[in-house]
Amino acid sequence: MIASTPKPPYYAVIFTNELTSDTDGYELTAEQMVSMAELQPGYLGHESVRNGLGITISYWESLEAIRHWKSITEHQLAQELGRSRWYQRYKTRICLVERDYGFEKEP
Repeated sequence: MIASTPKPPYYAVIFTNELTSDTDGYELTAEQMVSMAELQPGYLGHESVRNGLGITISYWESLEAIRHWKSITEHQLAQELGRSRWYQRYKTRICLVERDYGFEKEP
């Protein structure tokens, strides 16, 4: 599903990753992180896909909101499990969205 975001500017956190063969507990933790992120001040939405390569883009009102989310203890624990077990490699990019536009067919 494509996230509904406000008029720019806002921020995008792009998290790209490749999993190891040890994915026990990964799906449950990922679902928990999404549920927690949705409750955070400044959270605007997210989009996620996995087809070998995993890409999750979360949208935020501000850099402060992103820093707050990164500092939450449960999120830090999930990050540590990612580094120690689940991810072969990952990359996080934080971007300012200055423009967005789209298209949707009428039903």
